[in-house]
Amino acid sequence: MDITKSSNPVFGKNIFNQAATSSDDGVMTVNGTINKTGLMLLIVIFAATFTWRKFFGAIDPALPGVMPSGIIGWMIGGAIGGFILALITTFSPRRAAMTAPIYAVFEGLFLGAISAMFEAMYPGLVMRAVMLTFGVFVIMLVLFRTGTIRATEKFRTVIFAATGGIALVYLVSFIASMFGTNFGFMYGNGLVGIGFSLVVVVIAALNLILDFDMIMQGANARAPKYMEWYGAFGLMVTLIWLYLEMLRLLSKLSSRN
Repeated sequence: MDITKSSNPVFGKNIFNQAATSSDDGVMTVNGTINKTGLMLLIVIFAATFTWRKFFGAIDPALPGVMPSGIIGWMIGGAIGGFILALITTFSPRRAAMTAPIYAVFEGLFLGAISAMFEAMYPGLVMRAVMLTFGVFVIMLVLFRTGTIRATEKFRTVIFAATGGIALVYLVSFIASMFGTNFGFMYGNGLVGIGFSLVVVVIAALNLILDFDMIMQGANARAPKYMEWYGAFGLMVTLIWLYLEMLRLLSKLSSRN
């Protein structure tokens, strides 16, 4: 099976095949990748707790959902820092053992702030989003392990195209917003907006199948040990995307009540 294709940009090149040719420090294993994913998740949670507490320590009760000025810097810094570290890790997998944990710190700072903003607007929403995200993760893992959903060539192609299409829509929306054009159908709480978010959540969830497959194939290809960090990083990218889309979907549903 070809292990060079995935809709996740982290796994979108022949990274495992390239890395498998040069290793003196042991080989990648599925268990090792799982352990490192768990560690990155803990880092994200700890960092998110920091900005979460700062938000609720500075929020004005009269303005729920309005980001306190002191938190904006942490959120923007986390988003930009996470993006930069993601690029560095993607193009330099050998540094993943150092860059992936730092990426987790930045993403945690961003997620803590944005999650607190949603929680202030819709109490209880964040916990529901977290539970749904991990619920979907477990379901996708079971479906993958039992072979119910297989990462076939056709499956990869469809998910790759769908993910690329979503990325293009978001990019066009961002550029259009700079010129005063608002894609209300994407962000509104109408049926079209909710339907769009549902589609994105499904595509993000199906990307987990491809991530599981890439990690499994990397281990089978006896990729170097440092690729465990790279595999964990790639999986975290998808999990964070899925969580953010869950927040977006649940906020639209909550705003209709």
